[in-house]
Amino acid sequence: MWPSDPRYQKAIRAEMDVNKMNNNDLSMCKSDKLDEELLKLPNRISETFVGHNIFVTGGTGFMGKVFVEKVLRKTPDVGGIYLLIRNKKGKDPKERLKDVFANPLFNQVKEEHGKDILERKVHPILGDVTLPDLGVSPADRQFLAENITIVYHMAATIRFDEKLKKAVMLNTRGTKLILQLAKEMKKLQFFAHISTAYCHLNEPVLYEKPYPPPADPHNIIKCMEWMTDEVAESMTKKILGNLPNTYAYTKALAEHLVVEQMDSLPIVIMRPSIVVPIWKEPLPGWTDNINGPTGLLIGAGKGVIRSMYCDSDTYADFLPVDIAVNGMMVATWNYIKLGDRNRRVCHMTSSSEIKLSWSEIVELGRGIVENVVPLNGVAWYPGGSLKRSRTYHRICVFFFHWVPAYILDVFIWLSGNEPVLKRVQNRIEKGFEVFEYYANNQWDFKNESAIYVRPLMNARERREYKVDGDGIDFQQYFTDCVKAARVYILNEPPETIPAARRHMRVMYFVDWIAHILFWYFVVYLLTLCSSTVHDAREQVFGLVGGGFRSILGSSDSVAASTGAPAAPVPMSDF
Repeated sequence: MWPSDPRYQKAIRAEMDVNKMNNNDLSMCKSDKLDEELLKLPNRISETFVGHNIFVTGGTGFMGKVFVEKVLRKTPDVGGIYLLIRNKKGKDPKERLKDVFANPLFNQVKEEHGKDILERKVHPILGDVTLPDLGVSPADRQFLAENITIVYHMAATIRFDEKLKKAVMLNTRGTKLILQLAKEMKKLQFFAHISTAYCHLNEPVLYEKPYPPPADPHNIIKCMEWMTDEVAESMTKKILGNLPNTYAYTKALAEHLVVEQMDSLPIVIMRPSIVVPIWKEPLPGWTDNINGPTGLLIGAGKGVIRSMYCDSDTYADFLPVDIAVNGMMVATWNYIKLGDRNRRVCHMTSSSEIKLSWSEIVELGRGIVENVVPLNGVAWYPGGSLKRSRTYHRICVFFFHWVPAYILDVFIWLSGNEPVLKRVQNRIEKGFEVFEYYANNQWDFKNESAIYVRPLMNARERREYKVDGDGIDFQQYFTDCVKAARVYILNEPPETIPAARRHMRVMYFVDWIAHILFWYFVVYLLTLCSSTVHDAREQVFGLVGGGFRSILGSSDSVAASTGAPAAPVPMSDF
């Protein structure tokens, strides 16, 4: 409900006085010495999931993995978690699930509840959201219809430059097919559609309410079903209109399909902003991808990103994935146990409470990758800056991205290895195409639902299911992100850090010498150009002066021979 709602006002008053409620519960949250006291409090959010059978799409993705781990760790008595998984790269769903559970992310849940909990509680369902009827067998479909009580629809392509037809089939039609399946579920109590805060980009201020779609999603689905990829691609710009990419467009269409079913299904739409690595648990800094700031930190740390076109004063809306997952679970509790039917659209965002500008992120990241956690084998010393001018940025990209990439690739080739830096720069260029739109625009996301629900939680729940950024230390957080990226993304073990520091010192002097040589070369060119211009100017003046003298000399000769004064020469003759 909106700020005028008496329940909302009550929640705000409770939030302001939260340190007085529940016998100073909040102070308990801040003290590790009071764990025993906290454990005496009920964990109503965990209890919400006891005995429930949960169906998850996108369960093998970044957020899906963290969600599954959290549910298993906090509610081992969950009925079962059923993941829709497709065959991929020659592996069937069972093999893929085994690979997922081999990830260090699941080490803690194995230690707390035994390794067999994963096999006992998590079950793969063969299917694909891009296929008719989700590619689910009749037997599996009947099982889901008769047993599932909670659905989390997270499956989506997060490639912003995805081909339009593929994005529609996955993000939009896939959502329509999931909704059709949900309508067959006889015991369904809750359906969470994980949308995105960035699907209504025409709105500078976004509230927790539905917005009109950019087109009729049913018509777009029908068109994409008969169109060839080539035809769809040729019409993409016209179809997108002023939206920047297929991701925002297809997610907005999908959200409208969900809104249409709100009266017939127990739906809550959740809009996370940019989901980033884990903040607190179970593995601080963990991620399985290089999207968002992780990619920027790695690129800058390796010395291959040295310029970005970005308004340094704008702030980024990032949400650690564990906070997003906590928000999903709290919303489930709020809907099922508290019976709240007013908050049907929830923002999972941070910028209304915590603002961190791009320039602050860059400075934090630079200090970390230079001095705290350097990366192995950096191509150049980390440096560079944000540029407000696109032209200046493009010039810097040419001189500090492409020129070094080609030069170093030559040395790599001469050493007998395959050149890689040109390919890396191509990927960076593609990333810039997406990044620049979001980094140079600003949106204001209202998150009244998150503010409303916090005082309804006791101290234990507020700590175990934290849904705010209170207490975050960004220096420590980004340090954890770089450490985790070293280990889990780049496969650079911690024992290599001393060698990386030595290499970084060498690259510092190389960078320093290169700067001196570069500016010496610039000054030399300017001096050379200045000298050349001066010589050319002298030659021109000499020629013109010589011409004048020749003409005047001729006139004097004629005057002397005729006894008449020389006539002035019209300027038009020159």
